[in-house]
Amino acid sequence: MYKYLLKSLLFLLSPEKAHHFTLSLAGFFLAIPGMRRIAKTIFGYSRPGLHRDFMGLHFQNPIGLAAGFDKDGKHYKKMAALGFGFIEIGTVTPKPQIGNPKPRLFRLPDDEALINRMGFNNEGVDAMVGRLKNRNTGKLIIGGNIGKNKMTPNEKAVEDYLICFEKLFSYVDYFVVNVSSPNTPNLRALQEKGPLSEILNALQKVNHSKPSPKPILLKIAPDLTKGQLDDILEIVEETKIQGVIATNTTISREGLETSNEAVNNIGAGGLSGKPLGIRSTEVIQYLSQKSNGNLFIIGVGGIRGPEDALEKLAAGASLLQVYSGLIYEGPAMIKRLNKTILAKSTG
Repeated sequence: MYKYLLKSLLFLLSPEKAHHFTLSLAGFFLAIPGMRRIAKTIFGYSRPGLHRDFMGLHFQNPIGLAAGFDKDGKHYKKMAALGFGFIEIGTVTPKPQIGNPKPRLFRLPDDEALINRMGFNNEGVDAMVGRLKNRNTGKLIIGGNIGKNKMTPNEKAVEDYLICFEKLFSYVDYFVVNVSSPNTPNLRALQEKGPLSEILNALQKVNHSKPSPKPILLKIAPDLTKGQLDDILEIVEETKIQGVIATNTTISREGLETSNEAVNNIGAGGLSGKPLGIRSTEVIQYLSQKSNGNLFIIGVGGIRGPEDALEKLAAGASLLQVYSGLIYEGPAMIKRLNKTILAKSTG
């Protein structure tokens, strides 16, 4: 139904308007008594064989919603009804910020892709904490993706990450450090060895001062060289964080079906969706092989169907996240992925 009717209607709207309309529509229907249970019956797929235990956390299934979909922690309860095993909210920053000027989200239908330059638009960490204080999501795992404000200079970036970490600590199950978005000026410079080690060591110092430390992951870009990926492995080992999320969006525009003119008219931004699939899997495989399979990896980028999911798991990912694929394939995609993963693991 989604691919043949609802998607066509939604694609008549601008991507950002379609996003907000879809979430409003979902909220309306899920508020009807009994609809949440019906949604879980339709979209959910709960089997013991899908359960996963990583980082001291128990996941009901290996399919998660990537950061960026629910930037402010407003919609995680709605999205939980679609059968996700975990949901990552954010990226959130210490202070509210409006992000980049609109339009800032674009579809490339011929490529089943998106380009975004949202710019960490969010209402700030205090607003997110307010929504999570009475969190009641049962067994659903929630991750907090944290970043720095645009106006914070890189030499003070560690302060922003620490603010978000401290304020969210009691309300999320794991953290993700985002230094890989291409839409905040100079943010990706924080992936270099020196500044990244400083940020992660500072977070770990605070983390291990707590009675029960939380898992910390690093989200990395797909555009890193092998040398930079080797540095990432060294930093993970040095700082003892739990692992990485591979990968964020790419600044590459290679191999697109969409015309160069159309792509150039869109301008800057991070590309996600189908074209990212091969590169993100390559990064996963490289990191897994170089670490002898000892690195915990959440794979994201270009997952549209079961084959993509299985490829990333075979490459070394332990859990998966989706976003752009959800826009093009619809919510039934989550059940398809879980059913295929279960069949593969038991077959």
